Amino acid sequence: MDRVKLCDQILLQKLHLLSNEVLRTNRGITERDMEEAFKQSIGYRAPRFFPQNDGILAIVYSAIFVVVLFIITPFLAGFLELALGMRCIVPNNYLIWEATRPVSNCDFCRGVDRPIILQNLTREEFQPYAYSSRPIIIKRAVSHWPAVRLLNYTFLKDLYLKHPAALDSLHEDCQFLHFKSNFQTLRDVFRMSDERAEFRAGQQPWYVGWSNCNPAVLAELRKLYPKPHFLPDDAEMPNTDFVFLGYEQGAVMHIDYIPRLMWQAQLRGNKSWILAPTPECDAECRSFSFYVEPGDALLVDTRLWYHGTFIHSKGEFSLTIQSEYG
Repeated sequence: MDRVKLCDQILLQKLHLLSNEVLRTNRGITERDMEEAFKQSIGYRAPRFFPQNDGILAIVYSAIFVVVLFIITPFLAGFLELALGMRCIVPNNYLIWEATRPVSNCDFCRGVDRPIILQNLTREEFQPYAYSSRPIIIKRAVSHWPAVRLLNYTFLKDLYLKHPAALDSLHEDCQFLHFKSNFQTLRDVFRMSDERAEFRAGQQPWYVGWSNCNPAVLAELRKLYPKPHFLPDDAEMPNTDFVFLGYEQGAVMHIDYIPRLMWQAQLRGNKSWILAPTPECDAECRSFSFYVEPGDALLVDTRLWYHGTFIHSKGEFSLTIQSEYG
């Protein structure tokens, strides 16, 4: 286990303990409550720097501390700027978002132990399910899309190399998710050897995702996949879509902080999903798993369900398009 993964696990474990302590009190939470609960979760004890009655010494040390702090503040600011950009300290603010996440009432998961499976259907037939928190698989819903036949790693590589500004936009405005892969940028992904891209014998598996918010690339990609035909007429879609592709690996368990419901189109390969309730609903709800096949559409309220994915068939390539609606 590398240092980043270990650090993430320690922080998430402490966060889980903090969440349990807050839920145990069964009341609202203030910053002071969070501080005290966190201290309890890590067994914190306040250090005693001075004897109880040594007020003069305390004043002297306090004055020295203020002077030293004034001197090192410029250096401290630079360090914090660097540290806050590190995944181990605050990974995309995920830990902060998790700590301030509203408590779930568990209605979304109570009695749910599998997705609803529907056959390809019309907009009118889908209407009763359109804004449900229940996971839904629509079989063969996107099998007619040109993207199922045409979209692959080579197509994406050629498209992005024709629009190099799109690679830069990932640094400025969009997300790149390397998951367990050793790639740091989308440029790294498109620079890998053909042998690794095709996951030939002896090569490491890889799985990545990114949000495509470059207008030129997005316009080209959306020629291959339309707005899903079953979504409501008034459903708004963002100007950003996600692409997920690779072998054997997948996304670790997480919850999404997005403004709308999520849909995914499984274009190539099978992909397995694990859904779990929020920690406060563990006693009332259960985790479960399922898989989607090429041509399937999946709808999950990933703002409520913790979810992770993996490609279960060894050597099988998976490619998915994801967007939001609401």
